[in-house]
Amino acid sequence: MSTLGDVFKRLLVGRPMRSAQLGETLLPKKIALPVFASDALSSVAYATEEILLVLSAGGLALIHLTWWAACGVAFLMIVVVASYRQNVYAYPSGGGDYEVATVNLGRQAGITVASALMVDYVLTVAVSVSSGVANITSAAGSLQGHEVGLAVGLVLVIMVLNLRGLRESGTAFAIPTYAFMAGIAVLIVVGVFKLSGGQHLTAESATWHYRHVEQFSGFALLFLVLRAFASGCTALTGVEAISNGVPAFKPHKSRNAATTLAWLGGIAVTMFMAITAFAIVSHVHVADRASRLVGVPKGEQPKTVIAQVGAAIFGGDHTFGFFYLQTVTALILVLAANTAFNGFPVLASILARDGFLPRQLHTRGDRLAFSNGILLLAGFAIVLIVAFKASPSRLIQLYIVGVFVSFVNSQTGMIRHWNRHLPGETDPARRRQMQRSRVINTVGAIVTSLVLVIILISKFTEGAWIAVVAMAALFALMGGIRRHYDRVRVELAPTDDETMLPSRVHAVVLVSKVHKATLRAIAYARASRPSYLEAVTVDVDPADTEVIKQEWEARNIPVPLKILESPYREVTRPILDYVRSISRQSPRDLVSVYIPEYVVGHWWEQLLHNQTALRLKGRLLFTPGVMVTSVPYQLESSDRLRDDPHV
Repeated sequence: MSTLGDVFKRLLVGRPMRSAQLGETLLPKKIALPVFASDALSSVAYATEEILLVLSAGGLALIHLTWWAACGVAFLMIVVVASYRQNVYAYPSGGGDYEVATVNLGRQAGITVASALMVDYVLTVAVSVSSGVANITSAAGSLQGHEVGLAVGLVLVIMVLNLRGLRESGTAFAIPTYAFMAGIAVLIVVGVFKLSGGQHLTAESATWHYRHVEQFSGFALLFLVLRAFASGCTALTGVEAISNGVPAFKPHKSRNAATTLAWLGGIAVTMFMAITAFAIVSHVHVADRASRLVGVPKGEQPKTVIAQVGAAIFGGDHTFGFFYLQTVTALILVLAANTAFNGFPVLASILARDGFLPRQLHTRGDRLAFSNGILLLAGFAIVLIVAFKASPSRLIQLYIVGVFVSFVNSQTGMIRHWNRHLPGETDPARRRQMQRSRVINTVGAIVTSLVLVIILISKFTEGAWIAVVAMAALFALMGGIRRHYDRVRVELAPTDDETMLPSRVHAVVLVSKVHKATLRAIAYARASRPSYLEAVTVDVDPADTEVIKQEWEARNIPVPLKILESPYREVTRPILDYVRSISRQSPRDLVSVYIPEYVVGHWWEQLLHNQTALRLKGRLLFTPGVMVTSVPYQLESSDRLRDDPHV
């Protein structure tokens, strides 16, 4: 009979899958695109808004610079996509940036990349879900004030879908992703049609004006534009996920991953530039808080940029087109977290394999997904959402630092990769291809390094320092875990001493009463044929001890009974002292302690039994030269669980 917990688990994640079914979870390109690219595709929904929010500090006079910042982001996207296409061919094993950096730049660089990516994956979930909730509340004002609860609930839903398996979650997420792409495509077509027909697009915020405007010129203006560009670089988050997920593609894996990456770059750049152009044409104005805008209706919050663009193109915020766009935008933003749910567990599994994270993260769960990594990611994301009250504007400041750290290390590592392999390549065609790839990766390394510097300078005091501190802490933690595993491996390395038999085996059976459990433990100890065998009890109550002595003699048990004095009525300490004294007297002897234990069928019965045995076992395990053996005795209540394979 299955337990209630097991039934609930089966309802949530489905039936277990055999390891041989792993091939059934591999993804075709049409499913891989929404699985791995939803983060990058969804970023177009708020990347333009982040640029406008920064430039709003200078008022309407600086809004025209939005286009230049957007062009810089688009160029960077093309460079990064082209660079990562080289990665997926050179390193198809799924290690992604971590593997590239480790192989070519060394372990420290690899851990740096891994720390950055893991922090960024957590932030991806928190930012994407919070942004999705913001779009939901833009369309449904009655939900305002419940953002945290909505965001936490959505993270849990995505977590459960991923626990059910990659292929299943990919199919579930494909429809919303393609629906979003279709919605943006219709938005572009309708917008271009209206503009070509001479119609004017006017956002609801076109007549609003900024208050508390600052004057910028010279270096201050340059810094502001660079900060706007850095904020717009959120559009690049998630590009690296495909290089981490190459093993999840169907054969030919590298080619399919590179094709999907090219699709991602083309679609994301087109959508981002189109939304930015429409935002500029329709005079969308946004600010970090409503009080900075003059003209906002009392009691209302400004809509997101994509919501205002949708309302301007589709003819208002009560049209079908507007509601469709808001719905699919909210869905894609929420489901963009799925990119992290696919990247984080795989990376954690590889790090666990290499000894930088706990081993439990390396194994797959019932549905062939890395369940422990999925649960860990969801937990960290929920903590961030609650701590920052599901505010995208606050969370976004922590964002993209990690992804650009990994970009820089990855592209630098790829340059080293080509430099190592070029001298040994004799085929002219292959050499030309490798040289072309090196040029692409060199451009990528230079550009992403410059952007990383810009991001650190412009965003550090705005909250990016938190991400940097988190990366440093994770770096130190992973280094400590690796040192621990290395130390344990050295300690466990076999020597000749382990193959030598002990001089003698001194067996001790612990006795609390003379009953079936005790007699079974004695019989088992005798069957093991130790050099010396004795039973030991502690004299806590003289009357009880006398009863034990009488029953021992009456049953004529062929094992000597030793009674340990305990003037303070302790049980654990006298036994520990006695066992240690045996070990000290004969260091080459092995002391084997047999502890009778009850096997029960209810959790509350466990509280009533075995407590002394558990304490003794826990202390004896730390004593060198002592082996501890639990001898189970099954009580009747254990019958209900005996034939249950799920226990």
